[in-house]
Amino acid sequence: MSETLGRLIDQGVGRKPADIVLKGGRFFDLVTGELVASDIAISGDRIVGTCGDYEGREEIDVSGRIVVPGFIDTHLHIESSLVTPHEFDRCVLPLGITTAICDPHEIANVLGTEGIQFFLDSAMETIMDIRVQLSSCVPATHLETAGADLPIERLTPFRHHPKVIGLAEFMNFPGVIHKDPVCLAKLEAFQGGHIDGHAPLLRGKELNGYLATGIRTDHECTSAEEALEKIRKGMHILVREGSVSKDLHALMPIITERLSPYLALCTDDRNPLDIAEQGHLDHMIRTAIAAGVEPLAIYRAASISATRAFGLGDRGLVAPGWRADLVVVDSLENCEAEMVFSAGKRVTGALFARRKPIEPVGLDSVRAREVKAADFAVPYSEGETSVIGVLPGKIITEHRRFRLPTEGNQTGPDLGRDIIKVAVIERHGINGNHANGFVQGFGLKKGAIASTVGHDSHNICVVGVSDEDMALAANRLGVIRGGFVVVEDGRVTGEIALPIAGLMSLEPYERVRDILHHLRQAAFALGATLEEPFLQLAFLPLPVIPHLKISDRGLVDVDKFALIG
Repeated sequence: MSETLGRLIDQGVGRKPADIVLKGGRFFDLVTGELVASDIAISGDRIVGTCGDYEGREEIDVSGRIVVPGFIDTHLHIESSLVTPHEFDRCVLPLGITTAICDPHEIANVLGTEGIQFFLDSAMETIMDIRVQLSSCVPATHLETAGADLPIERLTPFRHHPKVIGLAEFMNFPGVIHKDPVCLAKLEAFQGGHIDGHAPLLRGKELNGYLATGIRTDHECTSAEEALEKIRKGMHILVREGSVSKDLHALMPIITERLSPYLALCTDDRNPLDIAEQGHLDHMIRTAIAAGVEPLAIYRAASISATRAFGLGDRGLVAPGWRADLVVVDSLENCEAEMVFSAGKRVTGALFARRKPIEPVGLDSVRAREVKAADFAVPYSEGETSVIGVLPGKIITEHRRFRLPTEGNQTGPDLGRDIIKVAVIERHGINGNHANGFVQGFGLKKGAIASTVGHDSHNICVVGVSDEDMALAANRLGVIRGGFVVVEDGRVTGEIALPIAGLMSLEPYERVRDILHHLRQAAFALGATLEEPFLQLAFLPLPVIPHLKISDRGLVDVDKFALIG
């Protein structure tokens, strides 16, 4: 018998004092739904004792408190937090998120394998357990110019890394259904492993064909009806509440004790300002319970059900033999983390200070050509003009058509109907493409907003009323090596530098949070009406079917996969 197992047994039996004992509280049993009064004994990274009294070398009084398993974010892009994995760790672990399953899809579309390696190296050093899914869609679409290309040959060397779970969200569901050889090669290579899904609005027999490949999860459900069909067909639904995509309220009817074994929680994309103001998965739990969801159902989805969906069988319960990822909360309803343990270690500032720093990558990734105001001119054309319609709280958009005002031989915005210009500028230094179009729903009355965060190829995306301000905003992004810029009347009124691949800051998350607050106010000063104008801007180039998008190659009707001239 090994010395380690012997110690675990002795401390579990009570022959020897446990390393740590939480005394005087209750734990939430996610099997029976009971609140059980008990000590919790921890040895190393593992729980060794419950339902009894224990002595410990360190004893912590949690009287009047409830201990629940650590929360698991089952699908997110850490890049969308705008901070490094190390800062994300420091930001959300104190809120009780002890495991995060990320897809480095954004940095991979800019830097390829270098970006994936950066995330894997970071994950080996973080206190929370960051697991990585290998990005399946780089490039995400042939309609836009990405910075990298990751065929299956470049993914398989990472497959057996200790932090890798499987293949990340398979966004190209049309490619799956129509048996695209590149898609099938990736799916074939990961048969028998975990393959994450991404299938917005996919139903019926086409959904069956998609699932026949071994895909088992989906975070794109926006209605209870859609989610129920996918559950009936064996999918595990990841209920999402991010900074832009907010599906929690729509999916609350399915968050029940009966269905909770087939549910998990995720944020997908959430920025530090929203985390500071509302929270992370803890916010989802509070919101759901306040709306009438059973605590057992939502806490199961936040932990044990998530582990079963992704094969992380060592965590998710407060029970002997399970990983000591624990959150001490004031009440189930408030879900305010007062103490957090990650693999048996109490989370403190000193713990974060001991992590090995990881060198940043992609600091020269913004290679866009300089643009002029004249580059944003839209030539006059007969009849109606295609316009992208923004839907607040959703990443899908609508294809709308309007007759727009003209001046000379150019078509211009229509502020009375909230229609302004949008442009995408290739920024990877590959071809210098530039495309213009129109968008409705931002609320801008003047100025411009620009970003190097533009899902999924992450070219420069800029919206604005003034061509001159649009040019200034786009060019400023090259100076600060990527980020967000707000321009009003020829003057930069707000900016944040995101030099790591044009996606992430080098600053602490507190600094990023404070700058985002100022940026939001600068955007509102232009008339912006969207709650999250910057992330909404970032999703405009996203190819989600059915909708209209603008890429660096032009305005595209994604339903028909055709450029609109």
